[in-house]
Parts: sequence; structure tokens; C-alpha cells
Amino acid sequence: MHSRIGASTESGDFVDRDEALDDAPAASGHSIALMRDERSALAPIDCERKRLIHREASVRSQSDAFRGIRTRLVEMAGDSNFITLVVAVSPRSGGSFVTRNLAAAFAFDESKTSLLVDCNLRYPDQHKALGIEPRTGGLIDFLEHPARGIASIMYPTGVPRLRLIPAGTARENSGEYFSSFRMRAVLDSLRCRYADRYLFLDGPPVKGSPDARILADLADFVVVVAGYGRDTPAAIHQAVSNFDPAKVAGVVFNQSP
Repeated sequence: MHSRIGASTESGDFVDRDEALDDAPAASGHSIALMRDERSALAPIDCERKRLIHREASVRSQSDAFRGIRTRLVEMAGDSNFITLVVAVSPRSGGSFVTRNLAAAFAFDESKTSLLVDCNLRYPDQHKALGIEPRTGGLIDFLEHPARGIASIMYPTGVPRLRLIPAGTARENSGEYFSSFRMRAVLDSLRCRYADRYLFLDGPPVKGSPDARILADLADFVVVVAGYGRDTPAAIHQAVSNFDPAKVAGVVFNQSP
């Protein structure tokens, strides 16, 4: 998968408390029904201000590029939902931009829901990009205090069927959180609870941080984002070599920081 994406547009503790609490996985589509009370959908002009793809013709080429990546991932996974880690080769290569829009592309499919999880604890950006004030905290706050319930940190985004878990309060030694049993249990619960739910982890750049490699152990697929004209072939090759080849879905060449 080699896509060049433009930027012309700008255990029960982990069960969602707004969802049924039975032990069996919920039926496909139930999570979609639960999202019908989300805030009003963003207008196309608001999506463009937030540098989000939408269905209108003004961003068709960008939308089609992300749909192409979606198709590639679904083909690789078969009938199962999955967790995708998206990481940039280096800072300012557009990793968060790609993660956000890939999650939106999955949410375009009315049979699917997306959950975007901001795992870039050094430079958390997703809540700012989406205009969300995480008043009840985020991922790290929940990992430290799971009794509060995962639903308390899942925020509607204005994109139908797409929710965000922000990074939460900044901490040192973030890798310790990502390598914990609790982190793995949270992601497994979020993925397995609904067959129509697809998770997207916005990870830190590969260069200068071990967190990307730690998070890759929790994901089914890894998408590497290279800054077009920014990252050299050698840097891209080095970044990709950090991951299990069986998990690497491909490299996205991105023109937007």
C-alpha cells in the first residue's frame, strides 16, 4: 500500500457503561444504535477547517485515498474487525492527520464504527484537532482509575459513528502504561465488544521514541506515514524495520504535516 495523500483541505472494569453489561459480545450494529444520540454531524465546511475528509466533491481525491487504505486493511483482515496502529517516520510527517482521517473513512461505512485512541502522550493532538475539551480525562486517567468507566472518556467527534479517546493527563514513562496488562485488556475489550468496531491508535513518531514499537505489539496492523519530500528512503526503511513484517500494511506518503 503506497498512497500519496494531499492536504488541500485543511474484565468488567473495561466495559462501556453506556452499553449492555452481559458477557457475550454484542450483536453487530448495536454499537451503531448507541451512537445515534451523538452531537450534530459536522458540516463539510467545518470538516475542512478541522482537516477532515467528508463526502462532498471538494475533497473527493483525499477521501478516495483514505477509502483505498480502508479497502486494503479490510482485505488483509478478512471478516474480523481489528486494531490499526498509525505511526509517522519522524515528527511533523502527518501521522495524526492520517490516523484521524483513516478512522473517519471507516466511519463513512454505515456498517462500521470507529474508535480513535490518541496514544501520542508526548504531543497529544487529536482532541485539539477535533475541537473537543476532554473534561472527564482520557486514556491515561482511565488506566490509572478504571473504576470511572471507559464510557466516561469516549467523546463524540461530530463525525457519525466516530468517537475519540484522548490521551489524557501527560505522564512520564508512557511506555510503562502501554506495556501494562491493563492497556492490553482495555484494547481487547474495546475491540471484542462489538464486531463492527474498528480501533485506530495514533502513535508517536518512530524516530526518537520506543512507544511506537511497544504499541505495535497491541495492534493487528501497522501503517507507517512518511512525509512526502521530508523523510528519506533510508529513514523510511529504518522505521519499517522496527515492526513485524506480517503486521505492516504499508507506507502512506503524506503531503500534509
